[in-house]
Amino acid sequence: MDEQTMNARAVIADAEALLGAGLDHEAVAALRHANRRARHADIEQRLVSLRHAVGARPRPVAPTPPDRVTSSTEHPSPLTPISPADLDVERLRAGLAEHGCVWVRGLIPPDRAAALAGGIDAALAAFDADDPSDGWYAHFTPNGGEYRVGGRRNWVRRSGAVWTADSPRMLHELTELVDETGVLDLVTSYLGEVPALSANKCTLRRVPTDTNTGWHQDGAFLGEDVRTLNLWLALGPCGVDAPGLDVVPRRLDRVVETGGDGTYFDWDVSPDTVERVADGVAVVRPEFEAGDALLFDHLFLHRTAVAPGMSLERHAMETWFFAPSAYPKGQIPLAL
Repeated sequence: MDEQTMNARAVIADAEALLGAGLDHEAVAALRHANRRARHADIEQRLVSLRHAVGARPRPVAPTPPDRVTSSTEHPSPLTPISPADLDVERLRAGLAEHGCVWVRGLIPPDRAAALAGGIDAALAAFDADDPSDGWYAHFTPNGGEYRVGGRRNWVRRSGAVWTADSPRMLHELTELVDETGVLDLVTSYLGEVPALSANKCTLRRVPTDTNTGWHQDGAFLGEDVRTLNLWLALGPCGVDAPGLDVVPRRLDRVVETGGDGTYFDWDVSPDTVERVADGVAVVRPEFEAGDALLFDHLFLHRTAVAPGMSLERHAMETWFFAPSAYPKGQIPLAL
């Protein structure tokens, strides 16, 4: 055993002692700190399982949540990006109330976006080779029998993606990113409590140009009364040469009718329903740059945007944050 592996296992043993003493978050913090100093696949893989063990603890008593965001206008202004410096909880709530989303230009710099896109390629390659040797992929197994994966992992891969939890290295990159950009503090203020992630709603995507697409609100399968926020992060230009997003840039206060002509999944929304609930607001296809982010919740109506002539795949990360006190059934928790 080499010295680096011996050191990693000693760090893991120390974290296990903290966990045994009931110091859950201190155990996670100790492993994160050690991994920043000297990255190691064993530490990163243990961080995944430890985050799940902590996240699966009994739910906290619900705090008094902030008021629910509702529509602020019948005639939204054009959807335009804001800078990271202008992003705070008041601007977030105002953007959700007007457009159902907030577009942040350059949340991360292009070079970091490119590195994360390369990480997605490495994670997909390791998943396909079933090769956990270098830390880019390790099969995540939930605790006990309460949480079921079933065939969802392979269904996600067929769509051009993998779960972030199946790539310990990329999950570490994600948790570092949300700390460094202030997104974790923002989401905590917005939800009124420190959020949890979900193994089956944090995804690394490399979307092909021939992907299937359908209008939907994630609340159709998460539930209308959940408290959540999604960080959708573009890792390359998309919306012109690569698939992007089509969005209805207005606040919807409920989950709309699903099914009908032009739908495939039972949570899809028909084009006729989209036109009706848009109520005169035109569908927008933002032209995202590498490092741009779109923040939205479970009531936002959107779809993957594909068009003839697109020639590039789209790399993106999708990360849903949930209020632990109102955590939805069917999701596999990961503590932050």
